Formats: sequence, structure tokens, C-alpha cells
Amino acid sequence: MSEGGEQPEKRERPMYSWVDVTAEFKNAASQLSLGELLHDSSFGLFEAMSAIEMMDPKMDAGMLCNQISRKVYNLEQAVEEGLVKIDNLTPQELIGTMDASLATLVTWLEGHSLAQTVFTNLYLHNPYIIEDRCLKAFSIVILKTVDIIRERINRAGCFEEEDFQPMSYGFKMAGDVTEVRAAGMLKEIEDELGRTIRVSCYLWHPNSKKHSFFEEALFFLQHVLAQAVHSRVRFYRHFYALLLLFSKDKTEGLPQAQKLIIQLQELVPLMHSSLHLGIQAPNREASKNDYPTIMGFEPLINQRLLPPTFPRYTVIRSRAESLDYITSLLQRLHTVTMVTELTSLHAALEMFMEFSKSLPCVLARSILQLTLLPPNRRIFGMNPVVDSLKETIRSFIAPPVLSPKCSLYNNSQAKDYVDALLTRAARPMCTLFQITGHNRARQRDKWAHVLEDLSNLQEEADKVDAYLHSLLIKTEPNRSHLACLGTWVLYHTLQTMINYTLAGFELELYAPYEYHYVYWYLSELLFAWLVSTLHRADNFLLEHETLSDQQKGRSNKKNKKKKRPRSLSREITVAQAQQQMFGAYFKAVMGLQLDGKMKHRQFEFDSEEVRYSHRFAPFVSVVTPSMIHYSQYKDMSDLSHNGIEPAPEDLYGASCKGFHQAKCLLESLQMQTEEVQSLLRVAKTNFVVMKLLVSGHKKESVDPPEFDFGQHKVYPVIKVV
Repeated sequence: MSEGGEQPEKRERPMYSWVDVTAEFKNAASQLSLGELLHDSSFGLFEAMSAIEMMDPKMDAGMLCNQISRKVYNLEQAVEEGLVKIDNLTPQELIGTMDASLATLVTWLEGHSLAQTVFTNLYLHNPYIIEDRCLKAFSIVILKTVDIIRERINRAGCFEEEDFQPMSYGFKMAGDVTEVRAAGMLKEIEDELGRTIRVSCYLWHPNSKKHSFFEEALFFLQHVLAQAVHSRVRFYRHFYALLLLFSKDKTEGLPQAQKLIIQLQELVPLMHSSLHLGIQAPNREASKNDYPTIMGFEPLINQRLLPPTFPRYTVIRSRAESLDYITSLLQRLHTVTMVTELTSLHAALEMFMEFSKSLPCVLARSILQLTLLPPNRRIFGMNPVVDSLKETIRSFIAPPVLSPKCSLYNNSQAKDYVDALLTRAARPMCTLFQITGHNRARQRDKWAHVLEDLSNLQEEADKVDAYLHSLLIKTEPNRSHLACLGTWVLYHTLQTMINYTLAGFELELYAPYEYHYVYWYLSELLFAWLVSTLHRADNFLLEHETLSDQQKGRSNKKNKKKKRPRSLSREITVAQAQQQMFGAYFKAVMGLQLDGKMKHRQFEFDSEEVRYSHRFAPFVSVVTPSMIHYSQYKDMSDLSHNGIEPAPEDLYGASCKGFHQAKCLLESLQMQTEEVQSLLRVAKTNFVVMKLLVSGHKKESVDPPEFDFGQHKVYPVIKVV
């Protein structure tokens, strides 16, 4: 009521004047050709895709909710109806609940909504009303585990909407229970189960003659069930403790984390072997939104809580698949614990790249990111990024300004310039690590975005080099500081350009008729520059070591016999092998085109120049190496000699030679990694194929060749059919 006790005025409902526009709409639509659309500035493709079509089951979540006839109960209602037990659960029920909960957790980690996965478990909605001590402790630890996983992934920030859904929908994560208390509750249950196992083992022991066969069988079943529950309680306690250890500052928890991972890996097979002991969902027909579950799980309880993303059909992983997922996760987390053994940021970046190729889940990627760069933005939580960059540059190219025996080392102006440059370099260098933390499909765009920062950094590095050189020649005329810091930045720029280009093969973006200019660009520009850059850095290292030896008074004879402590020979050899491989692919493709086995594509709406420019568009912002435009590419890649086209056999022979040289280079490497062995197999196979083509094999065939990427995602095996 309003002041003075007067009744509020009654608002009149607005009156609408509806007009039937059906006839006008049909008349306007009849003037459009088949397939033609009317485009309005206020309603484009984006608005059309974002619009919600009312009462369409694919777009309107409410329609899906209305299709279910059975009643949906929350936890309290289900307990009142006697559908859910909160006390005196049997071991089979506990095993089934724990295994089903793990399956929902794994499904959530694969990018589905928390409400549609983990919180289909009614027990997690209010664990405090649960009277069964084991189930209550388990439910609280699951909530705490979910909370710490969300926190770790959110902090790392290396996920997209298809990777992970961070929304909690207001569900409480047992925040009033401390970490110590949550783990302690499970430890108490674990100790009780341990005592039960020992008693049941004594009672059913075959040497015991006190009980009948039936009683011994019953005791044996109790023993097996107690072991199954015990292994699960122990697993969840250790898994929660493992996540807490990864959250510690300065990597203090990694040694203990390694021990826990080993224990968890021993528990997973025990859980796998006892999956059949848990209660199973009844056999009944499943619909798109409703599926059979065990007691305590309700797939429709959160049917209206949808994430702000495109609709996804949520299928809960099976219990066996979820354990396989956990096995893979533990293997990758074990790899994370060894990252502190790496001595430089270059080695760490290489490890991050290899880790990304194994397609780890979002949790493993996030933990790796936070291990190297925790929230305090120090390497491993201890070393400033600038100091780590100095050590990395010193081991890569040994610039005079970072050498203690150089006159620039104690020059305050030189120090200020170097510190300013490396402070500026910290952000793009950290970005390189963060890019590897994203899923493989998203990395390609992110490589393109960081190129502009690296290009600007390279210009600054060249200016700093020029200034430091002007200072150095005043005191040490025989030494040079040109292209030192700039070479280091150029190395990372080239690696980023290569990663961007190779990602196109992995994502299957290139059509076979585009291979020739992609292979040429990789061979003649990117890897040619990379090999040259590595040689320059290696020469600087050699010069630094020679100068150090002379200052120590060692003889030249001893220097020749002395093995170099630092060298980039392995990186140079691998880069040369890759350059030879791509050069061989280019000649093979050109030979196949001349032979009529690969047809030139006739473009209707674009041209080869348009496609070429589109493929290498991100390189426009890079000053060094500058982008090779299409007209330059046509001139530089022309294989004709004095206007005479080469024979296909000549190109096959050149390709055969390239694959052979790549094979020899790879075989010369002392440490044969899995990647090197894979490249070797591809090089050997393609060498044989090219040799057959030189001899006239399948000369009459006009069928296009197959590029088989089964052996390697970037380097295909050429198959002539």
C-alpha cells in the first residue's frame, strides 16, 4: 500500500494491434531465386546463428524438459520417497557410487557441463545429511576435488569453451570443511576398512578349520568387497592429496607428488579388476536426455542448468573408460613432475611442445603451465623470468654482454639496455609457453597472433645489439656484438612461423594441390633461415669458448682435442634433415604434376595466388624474414633451365636424393628419439618410392598419389597407385 493507505493504481495491460503479414511475406519471398537469401544490416548470419528458435527441441531447452513423463526428485525428496539411501549402504552400493562418480568427473573434464555430469550425483547436493560415514567423507572429498580442479584450470587460463566448463551454477563445494579435515575423514574410513580386511582375511583363510565352506565363502566375499572399497577410498584420498601438492608454491610438493602418482598407478588396476562388484544401472531404454542410472544419480535433476555455449549432447563415460582416462592422466602428471630437471627455457619449451603432441587433457596441461609459471610469475615459483632468460641466452649464443670476462658485463648502461630488452621479452616468451597449453586446434591462431610481438621485439633487439657493439669496440676492437640478441629472437620467430605452418598439416587444412608452395616455403625460406640462424649461434658459442680457453692460458693443441661442452650440433642436424625432407617433398610434388599424376586445380571463385596469400597472411607483420609474395615465389620456384622444363624423372631423382640426405642426417644423431625414428621410417619409405618412380614404375598410371599421414602427422608417406 502507498502512504496514507491509498490503494495503488491498477495498471492497464497494453493493447497490441496484430497484423497478418503472411501474404506480404510470401509475395516477397516468391521474388527470391532458389537458394537466395535476403540480407539485412540488422540481422546477419551471426544474429541468425545466435537466435533461439522457440519450441524447437534443438534450441529451446524447455522443450526437452517437457518430454519427460516421470517425476524428478531432489536428494531430500528422494530420501523421503525411499528411493535413495543415506545410511547403511552395502559395499556394492558404495563401489557403484564411487565408480559412477569418477565417470561423471572424467566426463566433466572432457568439456561438458558440471551440472550435467558431476552434479547428477544427488549426494553431492547436500553431503551433510548423509549418515553413512564412508559415503559422506567420499562426497565431501569429491566436492573439494572438483573445487581445486576448477581453481587450477581457471588460474592457468589455457582452455576454450570446448575444453572445459568452469561454471559452478552456485553449487556449494564444501568450503566449510578444511583440506586437512576432508582428507582425515577418508583416512579414518581407510583405517577402518584396513582392519575389516585383516579380520575377514583371518576368518576365510583356507588353513582355518573353524568354519564351514559356506561361511568361508561368505567371509571371502566380505574380504573382496572390503578390499574393493578400501582401494577406492585410498585412491580418492591420494588423488585429492596429489592435486593439493601441485598447488604448493615453488614446486615444493613435486617429490612427494611423484611418490603419490606411483601409488595411484598401483591402485588403478585394483579398481579395474573390481568394477563388476559395484551395482550397475538397470537395463532399460535410454533417450537423449534420460538414461538408466544407479541409486543416487538423476540425469534430469539439472536439466534446465545449461552452459552459455552451443548445445552439446552429454554422454557419461563408462566406468572402464574413466579408469583408462585416469591412467593416461597419471602418466602425464608424472611427466610434469620432471619438468624441474630441465636446465634452460629452451629445453622446457621443447618439452612443452612434445607434451602438447601427446594430446593431454585440460587438467594436465593446466598443471604443467602452473608448475613452470605459477601465479607469482616466476620460473618454478623461484627465479625471475628475466634471470632465466639471461641463462637461456647465455647457453644458446653466449653474447659478450652476458660474459663475466667481457668489459660490457659491468657496464651500467649496457646492463640497463639488456634488462629493459629482456623485461620486454618476458611477455612474448611466456606467451609461447602458454600457447602450448591450449588444445592443438586452437594453437595455430595463437601462433599467428604472437608473431607481431616477436617481430617488434626483434627490431628492439637489433637496436640493442647495435648500441652494445658501439660500446664494445671501444674496449675490445676484435669482438663483435652484432646480431647476438637479435639472433636469439629470430630463432623463436622462425620456430613460431614453422609451428604455424606445420599446424596446417596436422589440422588437415591444406589440399594436395597446395602442397607444392607450402613445401617450398618451408624448405627454401623457413628452415633455410633456421639452419643459418643456428649456425650463427653455434659460431658465437665456439668463439666464446675459444676466447675463454685463451684467457685461461690453454694451448691451441689442447683446445683442438677438448670436447666442446656446449654445442647446437644436434639442433642443426635435425633442422637440416627437416629442410631436406620438405625440399624432397616439393620436388616430388612438382614431378607428379609434370607426370600428370597430380592435376592443377581450376579455381572458379579464387586463384592460387589468393590461396597462397591466405596461407601465409600472418607472416606479413614479420620484418625478418620478410614474407615472400606470390610473384616472388613463382620466380624463385621456377625449375626450368633456359626455358626448358625438367623431366619428371629428374625431379624424382632430386627428391630421392633429398630423402636420402635426410635419412643420413637423422641416422647420424646419437640419441634416437621416437620423433627421429618416425622421421627415419618416412624418409626411407619415400626414398624407395622415388627410386621406383625414377625407374619408370607406374609410368602409365594417371591415378593421383596418396599422401598417407598415418606414420607422422606432418611428414606423409607418398603412395603411387
